[in-house]
Amino acid sequence: MAVYDLKDQEEIENFKHFWHSWGRWLFAVLAAAALAYLGWVVHQSYQNGKNSEAVALFDDWAQKYQAGQHGQSAEVLVKLQSEYPATVSAAQATLMQAGYAYGQARYDEAAGHLNWVLKYQDEPLIRALAIQRLATVQLQQQQYDAALATLAQPVDAAFEAQILETKGDVYLAQGKPEEAVAAYRQALEKLPETSPARELLKLKAEQAI
Repeated sequence: MAVYDLKDQEEIENFKHFWHSWGRWLFAVLAAAALAYLGWVVHQSYQNGKNSEAVALFDDWAQKYQAGQHGQSAEVLVKLQSEYPATVSAAQATLMQAGYAYGQARYDEAAGHLNWVLKYQDEPLIRALAIQRLATVQLQQQQYDAALATLAQPVDAAFEAQILETKGDVYLAQGKPEEAVAAYRQALEKLPETSPARELLKLKAEQAI
């Protein structure tokens, strides 16, 4: 189970509004923003004396990761995962490591990291990030059935539109434009009228036909 206090939960709840407004349409930027935000929550917890050991390990991992010492950072990540699997620190580092692996076209490795997050994390925001990223990896690998199975996992209602949009992408890659359009339209129904993501999603639905 996730081990957040009430303050952490309030901050994560606030972030859901940002996710709901922007979603996957700016996914690379959003993922970075999400991880930065989660990092802020981690350090707030550190200031409160909570999970300080996990945060210290995360800082060690981040320093090695940013210095390009990926072998050493991987060793720290293993320790962080084994000793503090339910913490935001472990989830953040693992999501970032998955992103690095994806950028290096090491898709199996990226999928392994994301499956680890899904195994140990219960927080809806983190799970939604991991589900969407894992489906993106599987889409890149042309594992369409696996991607659809990943996207079939339940997510918080705040993230359903983004998951449906990703589902549409998978259908489109499969050569199923009708199913893709249906998924895009379902996503539109779940987005607020003021969402800036609506125009691009409408365009995708039109071009899929």
